[in-house]
Amino acid sequence: MEKELFLTNSYQTDCETFIEKIHENKVILNQTVFYPTGGGQPFDTGFLKQGENEFEVEKVKRENGEIIHYINDTTNLRLGNVTTRINWDRRYKFMRYHTLLHVISGHLYNKFGALATSSEIYEDNRSRLDMQFEEEMPEDYFPSLEEEINEIIKENHLITTNTFPREEVEKIPGSIKTVINLLPASIQRIRLVSISELDKQACGGTHVHSTKEIRSFSINKIKTKNKGKHIKRIEITITD
Repeated sequence: MEKELFLTNSYQTDCETFIEKIHENKVILNQTVFYPTGGGQPFDTGFLKQGENEFEVEKVKRENGEIIHYINDTTNLRLGNVTTRINWDRRYKFMRYHTLLHVISGHLYNKFGALATSSEIYEDNRSRLDMQFEEEMPEDYFPSLEEEINEIIKENHLITTNTFPREEVEKIPGSIKTVINLLPASIQRIRLVSISELDKQACGGTHVHSTKEIRSFSINKIKTKNKGKHIKRIEITITD
């Protein structure tokens, strides 16, 4: 498997790498800064540069254990050395959203024992988070949620990532164990993303260094999801 540089440094925007395979418009690199679609986070876009030629990366997906870079036009692209560069503005927006989703889900878990069941970041500057509560929540709580989360953001909590053996992570109670149980048994090392004392989750996505980088956000609406017991869908937008 190629080296996934985004796992160790979400802020790395380019790298020197090597094209191992080209098949039609699909390219496989021996290491990559491009994030493939996964965990509710969209793929990165950007460019490959080889000599004087630039090749647009339109989509990135994980297929059969490999990260596939879909190129707009592979004419004149050859096996060998290449420089890669991601669209940083796009990546950074998704990093801010991904961290915000962790802040909200961690806060609701700590406050109510609620578990995140799914999330998605959209390309048109919005996101949603589905949370399952142990019992039906009073509707008069949710208007204060936005204010509580914005206060947490201002406190400037640091985000760190570490990798641990699966058997060690499985001993952690709560939302982490719930997520770990969904991962294939073949995955024996788990990457944990921690937001100081607020949240700790198994995650392969990209994140900012601290909550202050999220800046501000607003909740568009909170509604009851049709499927599932006591599930609320929270739809949000970063406003700054």
